[in-house]
Amino acid sequence: MYSYVWRRILAGAIACVIAGTALASSHREAPFITTRPKVDGTDFYMFNSYEPGRTGYVTLIANYQPFENPQGGPNYYTMDPNALYEILIDNNGDGAEELTFQFRFTTVTQGLSVMAGTKSIPVPLGNIGAVSAGNMSAQNVAETYTLTLVRGDRRSGTVQPITDADTGSTSFTKPLDNIGAKSIANYASYAGSFVHNITIPGCSKPGRVFVGQRQDGFVVNLGETFDLVNITYPVEELAPTGVNARQLAPNSLAGYNVSSLALEVPASCLTSGSDPVIGGWTTASLRQAEVLNPQPQSSKSAVSVGPVNSPTGAAVEGGAWNQVSRLGMPLVNELVIGLPDKDRFNASEPKNDAQFADYVTNPSLPVLLQVLFGAAGVKAPNVYPRTDLEAAFLTGITGLNQPAKATPAEELRLNTSTAVTPVASQNDLGVLAGDASGFPNGRRPIDDVVTIELRVAMGVLLSPFDGSAMDPDPASDASRQLHYTDGVEPNPANYLVAFPYLNTALAGSPTSAND
Repeated sequence: MYSYVWRRILAGAIACVIAGTALASSHREAPFITTRPKVDGTDFYMFNSYEPGRTGYVTLIANYQPFENPQGGPNYYTMDPNALYEILIDNNGDGAEELTFQFRFTTVTQGLSVMAGTKSIPVPLGNIGAVSAGNMSAQNVAETYTLTLVRGDRRSGTVQPITDADTGSTSFTKPLDNIGAKSIANYASYAGSFVHNITIPGCSKPGRVFVGQRQDGFVVNLGETFDLVNITYPVEELAPTGVNARQLAPNSLAGYNVSSLALEVPASCLTSGSDPVIGGWTTASLRQAEVLNPQPQSSKSAVSVGPVNSPTGAAVEGGAWNQVSRLGMPLVNELVIGLPDKDRFNASEPKNDAQFADYVTNPSLPVLLQVLFGAAGVKAPNVYPRTDLEAAFLTGITGLNQPAKATPAEELRLNTSTAVTPVASQNDLGVLAGDASGFPNGRRPIDDVVTIELRVAMGVLLSPFDGSAMDPDPASDASRQLHYTDGVEPNPANYLVAFPYLNTALAGSPTSAND
């Protein structure tokens, strides 16, 4: 039903700001952010929790640090202690945040040493023995974080700490990355002990938080896509009979991990009044000024690097916060925003998205695909401006996830009252396939947003596929019915069915020497 509703309503929508019709997740998507991987937001998920017994909760997952190699030691993928990571919620449709969850990190180096002859010498490694949740004495590097809630403007609103519901502490612990089986024998169990129950100010029920390394759940054929879409069967109809074109290409992110900031919050604590729809996005910010220290700290004692900068560190940062990463709807800043504006988009706010209107009303991606595959019958919709994109990406869809007030703004939008689809029945094509709890009604890890948005870019939502009302070039109608794909399909077995939903991080060495 929703597939039909989506197509019919989008035909009359008015496009005025940005849309997300791209071919890759937000991994290294803008020039500046490639120099700061610790604050590079890669994916943002927001969905009604489908873990048994968690009805009425919403899960928010912000992923950072692309392409984490499991063997990436000796300095693994800690978060930036001089950065501000945020998950923002717009619950009245005005394009601005009403709730902001802020994460700040502190890294402590214990200065563990061994006796080399008669001298105590600091070790060069993050651990000097096996580590478990109950015994961290051999752990040389540890991370903690604070979590705060800001109501109103994220820089001038009311700030309140979120606390551990079991201990009352305002400081939370983060697991080590999955170094390997000899260092951490049962990583799944170890990481699970870092799921904290939390008390959220103004919320009558506790939530949950987990921050740590996970498998990158995004599925995409990056290598072939960015080689001028060097895909054998870019549309399913071109594949031989009986061949699934969505399972022929490699998943370029298989084998990589990512750093996840995962929250589970009662839906009633995120919504406003009787409107069940929320919008969300994630950002990372750095201080405007940085001075490198020509003589960084070399003390053998424990060194703490955190929100209060120490002049003994490798760098000292100060000044106002400057946003350098932004991600709401997936796939926006890769191939929609032109290269000159990618850094500006990352620094912008949803309420100001009108400045990027031309990239949506006259998108370049469909034209590029027509140039590359015109001989195979691929033709870009000859419809300008593209009026079919605004509702899906900017205002929400009437009857599905559009708020009572719908200011056009690029946000991931979720109707918190939508019944969840059981895991066994989830369809990775989401609303296009009739699964109302899937993308773009929020985004679950299983949702194949590359395929969905690629088909949207090529006009699958232009109704009613006859070209008579909107398209002056009816010859393009046939191409809209082709099922475009990057050749990769998500595998449900690669995800968890409970919080934090993304699978256990891949190990640097999967087995111990004694196995």
